[in-house]
Amino acid sequence: MELLFNVYKHSRRLIVQVSTRVIVIQSSAYSRLAEVGRLEAPKIQGKYDTGQLFLHRIFGYRGVVLFPWLARVYDRDVPNKKDRYRAQTEAVTFLGNQESSRSLYAIPGLDYVAHEDILPYTTTEKHPLSHELFDKFLMYYPDKDPPFGAQETLRAWQKKNHPWLELSDVHKETTEHVRVTVIPFYMGCRESQAASVYWWRYCIRLENLGELTVQLRERHWRIFSLSGTLETVRGRGVVGQEPVLSKQLPAFQYSSHVSLQAPSGHMWGTFRMEREDGYTFDCRIPPFSLESKSDESNPPSGVI
Repeated sequence: MELLFNVYKHSRRLIVQVSTRVIVIQSSAYSRLAEVGRLEAPKIQGKYDTGQLFLHRIFGYRGVVLFPWLARVYDRDVPNKKDRYRAQTEAVTFLGNQESSRSLYAIPGLDYVAHEDILPYTTTEKHPLSHELFDKFLMYYPDKDPPFGAQETLRAWQKKNHPWLELSDVHKETTEHVRVTVIPFYMGCRESQAASVYWWRYCIRLENLGELTVQLRERHWRIFSLSGTLETVRGRGVVGQEPVLSKQLPAFQYSSHVSLQAPSGHMWGTFRMEREDGYTFDCRIPPFSLESKSDESNPPSGVI
């Protein structure tokens, strides 16, 4: 799996490919074409190295790989299948070091991207991406391939945050041509005299594999804690939205958080989907475990 920077989403700029060139159309009062690099052949075997620039195949932004990881994939559509996975999210969140058990910090522009969604490219630009951490984490080496390498600050940051950055399991399931991918992350524990509260974040990606447009209308979650409690959560949409999955924009992704007063538990549920012809159905969310990690160090803060 790979942690990386992203630069922008497709909502503001459009990326097109002309032969092997990467062309960016910037949306402004004076639109212009700008060549930012040349595409390379995607890797079939092995993982991408730190410093590899890429285009996201579905979400259409540019990024650079920070860390490569492997993860187990539990695909309920293909029993016993395991593969490399790198999943895209909008930000990486951390449990802060403050006393409050609800102090969450987010670092925008840090994503996890699926191997098959990476379109690698090369460039001669020494500063190809605009991110406040790019120059702190990476340095330009003209004779290196890829030409960007990790600085000591990136290696130190990875060492400090490793238990809360690396994912281990990915869960997938498809219902009525809507594919749901879930990636859980353990964030740490906050202890007080009253209770211990364990925190996880989970990233969910929905992708429409069919021909007809569908819209997410409702969510229904079941959350089981090892303490013996079973919670039911129902509501309209997700993160305040009712996303539409069409041929033009087939995928939607979001992340959220859950806390338990026990070191482990499970989550599962359904999304109520409505197709453009009026047909409604429940799209299954594959069950996934919430497992804590034992680590003597404190969870990292969001301040770098």
